[in-house]
Amino acid sequence: MRRVDNFNPGPAALPLEVLEQVREELIDFRGAGMSVMEMSHRSKEYEAIHNEAQARLRRLLGIPDDYRVLFLQGGASLQFAMIPMNFLRAGDRALYVLTGAWSEKARDEAVRFGEIAVNDWATKGGYRDIPEAIPEDDGSFRYVHITSNNTIYGTQWPALPKTASPLVADMSSDILSRPIEVSDFALIYAGAQKNLGPSGVTVVIAKDAFLAEANSDLPAMLRYSTHVKSNSLYNTPPTFAIYVMERVLAWVEEMGGLAAVAERNRRKAALVYEAIDGHPHLYLGHAEKRARSQMNVTFRLASEELERAFLSEAAEKGFVGLKGHRSVGGCRVSLYNAVPVEAAERLAHFMDDFARRH
Repeated sequence: MRRVDNFNPGPAALPLEVLEQVREELIDFRGAGMSVMEMSHRSKEYEAIHNEAQARLRRLLGIPDDYRVLFLQGGASLQFAMIPMNFLRAGDRALYVLTGAWSEKARDEAVRFGEIAVNDWATKGGYRDIPEAIPEDDGSFRYVHITSNNTIYGTQWPALPKTASPLVADMSSDILSRPIEVSDFALIYAGAQKNLGPSGVTVVIAKDAFLAEANSDLPAMLRYSTHVKSNSLYNTPPTFAIYVMERVLAWVEEMGGLAAVAERNRRKAALVYEAIDGHPHLYLGHAEKRARSQMNVTFRLASEELERAFLSEAAEKGFVGLKGHRSVGGCRVSLYNAVPVEAAERLAHFMDDFARRH
């Protein structure tokens, strides 16, 4: 078996231990005589998986009792539209804080449904930094929307903001990477394919009081109340993705929870940033140091020729997924939870060696 060092931005690395268990249970899930992929989503075997995934997520994030946990489909991209559809009425305003491409996409969907104000402070520097405050938020907004981590530009809120208006966050790329205070948020959403599990399932965590104010005159599948009432089983959920996610959540618990995972992620990011900072004439980091992401390290090299050489040699060494997003180019190292510290060590060593040779 050959396993590469996987730095893909999503779908991304999964824990090897989880993949091995999934392989063992793939054909016969714990004596059921069939795979999870073959089970009815109404069966007691699948219901146990579904409920255990919710329970593990609640334990890991310390989700209060007055919050619902939903497993939906459509990715964060569908949430960009569902949130304003459900929560903006005539006369309501929402505030969108732009910190990267995905926050722009969320804003672009929201303007279809209501009045949108924008904090565009970060755009002026080319998305290199994160605002220290949100001065526009005077408490009058239906909600304030942020993107907690920016995969394309490699920035992250160093501390998640406190807001006067209800706070909504796209945490697709850094959920479960560090402890958070869920009670500071009205709604959190995240595509699973980076830290939670495989692609195909989207987690939504929402406060009951916020959900109670949602619009009801919407198609059933686009109403949060539909999924709350049915425990995310209104239609067939992505059962296999939820099963793998439950196993990933168990792995995080076994690792020691979010405090232990956060320290592991800090070590990985420090290794790569040290390689960048150690060779400032070759590696040109994008993000300001205070806003550097622990999940996605982005940088350019001193020339396009060196960039091509770097990516080519990295591929030969078994480093996968280092090419930057097509919209900005450059290089990107994604260091989600399942990426081992040893992989970051090997990459940092390669970066130091490449710098000495060039």
